[in-house]
Amino acid sequence: MSDDDQHSGTPLPVRLAELAAEGPDIPALTCEDGTLTRARLESAANRLARDMLAAGVRAGDFTAIVLGNSTAFVLAEVACWKIGAVPQPLSPKLPTAELAEIVALTGPALVIGDVPGEVTGNRPHLPAGHRSSAQQDDSPLPPAISPAWKAPASGGSTGRPKVIVSGGAATVEEIDPAADAFGIEHGGVVLVPSPVSHNGPNMAVAMGLLRGNHVVLMRRFDAARALELIAEHRVSWLYAVSTILHRIAKLPEPVRAAADMSSLRTVFHTAAPVPVWLKRHWIDWVGPILREIYAGTESVASAAITGEEWLQHPGSVGRVLKGRMQVRDADGRELGPGREGKIWMRRDAGTEPTYHLLGGTADADDAGWESLGDIGWFDEHGYLYLGDRESDMILVGGANVYPAEIEAALGLHEAVADSCVIGLPDEDLGNAVHAIVQPSAPVSAEALLEHLRGHVAAHRLPRSVEFTAQPLRDEAGKVRRGLLRAERR
Repeated sequence: MSDDDQHSGTPLPVRLAELAAEGPDIPALTCEDGTLTRARLESAANRLARDMLAAGVRAGDFTAIVLGNSTAFVLAEVACWKIGAVPQPLSPKLPTAELAEIVALTGPALVIGDVPGEVTGNRPHLPAGHRSSAQQDDSPLPPAISPAWKAPASGGSTGRPKVIVSGGAATVEEIDPAADAFGIEHGGVVLVPSPVSHNGPNMAVAMGLLRGNHVVLMRRFDAARALELIAEHRVSWLYAVSTILHRIAKLPEPVRAAADMSSLRTVFHTAAPVPVWLKRHWIDWVGPILREIYAGTESVASAAITGEEWLQHPGSVGRVLKGRMQVRDADGRELGPGREGKIWMRRDAGTEPTYHLLGGTADADDAGWESLGDIGWFDEHGYLYLGDRESDMILVGGANVYPAEIEAALGLHEAVADSCVIGLPDEDLGNAVHAIVQPSAPVSAEALLEHLRGHVAAHRLPRSVEFTAQPLRDEAGKVRRGLLRAERR
């Protein structure tokens, strides 16, 4: 499953080698641990690929990469492609039990990273600080095509860990349509401040490299430092999630006013809904260069919207770009424009499956339609709008309350860094709305409730407010709402 006889197209390593030959001294990758030119990236990845072969990795094998943002992470992923192996990116911040469970799902031939023995078991292992010998051969390897170009773990917001193995092989032809949808140009500068162990930023790094961009990685996100990097490297494309956009927007006004954002041509965001006020703030600041995609890691279908379109359809996540989508009621009937229900997706007819799942089953019907559990509706022009996940809605006295609406309103308050709204059991109403707030400055519950009264209907106001200093979102910018509920019941 690793050569052109089984998979047609241009292998990803071949494109990277071509770029290295065209411009060997052009920066390819920068992180806090250094900068690699295209030629150095090519050489180091070839050496590491041979180290992996020596450890027993073969074409089609999974390789677990348990590393933080670094040049080492990217080298490991590229090395996998060079020998036709399947990279399995995993966060080193995962609890040991969860990490062990995910690794067991794929049975990787090699684990790269500093992890406990209960995770690696008897598998071959390379530590995080592994460096190939200077005597190791760095010449090109025979062209290979990994049968799946990535195998990330699920977001982990609900249920047990799962691994989503891409249905697409590691070819340029597989990646290019997604790069077009992301708005990644050729030869620019890509800034990725999010953990590349997660699907969106992982894709951004791969697509940026394959289109000859200088990819700049942040080891960890810092809002003020991100603005400095944009100016320093003349960043043209920025990856973001709602949390990143929010934290930058909440920087002191003099910091934002001094920032040089003139090089940006695209601010791309995904993973979690962005409140209307926050997106409008960014468009007012940098122009309508924001681009959004709504999809799952499974990539069954997707919707996309540009900044110009969003100004005409504020709050929308766009029109269907790939595959098919429909909105259904609780009885499975398709709903027309303006009517809210559960969003279902199906891949385009005649196309191959976009993924296969390890460790679970999809929410699917007999006709091949699948759902991520999101609630939403289409307008009469075919633009999709999201509510909340079906599992996140709070039923209060028979009325639906959407956490996202309350969280967006809380985000308008200058003392709120982040928030999560959940339902807690209530004998009278069934559920009571409870707000967990991560403050950025001293503020009282009474002040926040007074603020909310100007933005949220009375029956949706939180019955209780809790303050926490702990981050409410994971590395991917997603709230583990189910876990927060379980801890408070």
